[in-house]
Amino acid sequence: ENAMSKFEAIHKLCEEIAPDQIELALNSADVKRIVESGKKVAMIGVENAYPIGLDMDQFKVYHDLGARYISLAHNGHSQFSDSNTGEADDEWLHNGLSDLGKEAVAEMNRLGIMIDVSHPSKEAIKQMISLSKAPIIASHSSARALCGHSRNLDDEQLLMMKENGGVVQTVAFSSYLNTEKHEARAAFMKSIYQQVADSLDIAWYERSQFSSLSDVEKAAFMDNYPKVLKIGKEIAETKSDAPEAVNVGDFVDHIDYMVKLIGIDHVGISSDFDGGGGIEGWNDASETFNVTLELVNRGYTQEEIEKLWGGNLLRVLDDVQRIAKELGES
Repeated sequence: ENAMSKFEAIHKLCEEIAPDQIELALNSADVKRIVESGKKVAMIGVENAYPIGLDMDQFKVYHDLGARYISLAHNGHSQFSDSNTGEADDEWLHNGLSDLGKEAVAEMNRLGIMIDVSHPSKEAIKQMISLSKAPIIASHSSARALCGHSRNLDDEQLLMMKENGGVVQTVAFSSYLNTEKHEARAAFMKSIYQQVADSLDIAWYERSQFSSLSDVEKAAFMDNYPKVLKIGKEIAETKSDAPEAVNVGDFVDHIDYMVKLIGIDHVGISSDFDGGGGIEGWNDASETFNVTLELVNRGYTQEEIEKLWGGNLLRVLDDVQRIAKELGES
């Protein structure tokens, strides 16, 4: 029900609320046409296949509603695949993919849905790459060599992604870019935000507390949240002892590393703004130019920057849809 409500909301936005401003794209030709029309492009990815249940026909339902990539697991093992979260206690449900997960790979290949490996376990990723007849994507993962988080891909995985013809999109999630800098800054800012909230006589909550709040408490918190963050960041800028925040430079360090290891054709960019992403210099869409500027300053050409900003992802989508067509004809 939750998954279906999200599909419905996207279609309602594009078809009823703001059809003059945004349109749903189903392939790369749609993307180019919509951009040229001056409208924004919406595309649908499914970050967790768990809601599909055991009914394989649901993959076609999701595809027909516009889903163009699906991940077989998220933060926890699913009926299809183990998650990277198993690394914490070395406990696994399937030792990679379940039999159902292996069926899902074939079904997504048949339908022309990109397979996303950003959250599944390393063993599951290896199995997906081995089984898939089409290139796959890591929609939002960084380089483990630069930051040892289980959500990042190590050199072996990155090279497998290159061999597969896929794309890995560096993610602007501070703890996946530089864990030490992230933790030092987060601890410092936590006390600053609390001080600001106290001075304004505002209730302030940790992210972990949010699910237990009433609707009224949530609404009040979300109303005050931008105000507290703005004041807190202004205060932090005046403090000489404030730890440096993870920034656009750290983000592009990961792009540099992956481009050097696997080549410009296999690297992309992602924000994850709705999932906790956001770094100093790229906290929301209004600051996107800062990423492009850093790439220009590091010597990337316009053609290379176009590949990073979506060209490579659309190329994989083209390949996945072409292979699906070939499979249907064979």
